[in-house]
Amino acid sequence: MNLLDAYDVIVSPSITEKSTLLSEHNQVVFNVRRTATKPEIKRAVELLFDVKVKAVNTLNRKGKAKRFKGIMGRRSAVKKAIVTLEEGKSIDITTGV
Repeated sequence: MNLLDAYDVIVSPSITEKSTLLSEHNQVVFNVRRTATKPEIKRAVELLFDVKVKAVNTLNRKGKAKRFKGIMGRRSAVKKAIVTLEEGKSIDITTGV
């Protein structure tokens, strides 16, 4: 996997209240490409942030139907990856890549 492929796998960090609580347990949450696999996500995080990844858990969040000014719309579906890092390693996602 080269650097451009890694940027295609990791879409953005997910900065929410829940993801900041997970950082206490040495975990980081990313929005990833819908077709990305766990080994691809692991390689991309290790390549981009120069850390050792212990485990990767993924979840698919389906898009909700929402009404906007009386017109039905749909939020896009998102795949998230919860990346557990090895002890002593950390990622500062506020600085960017």
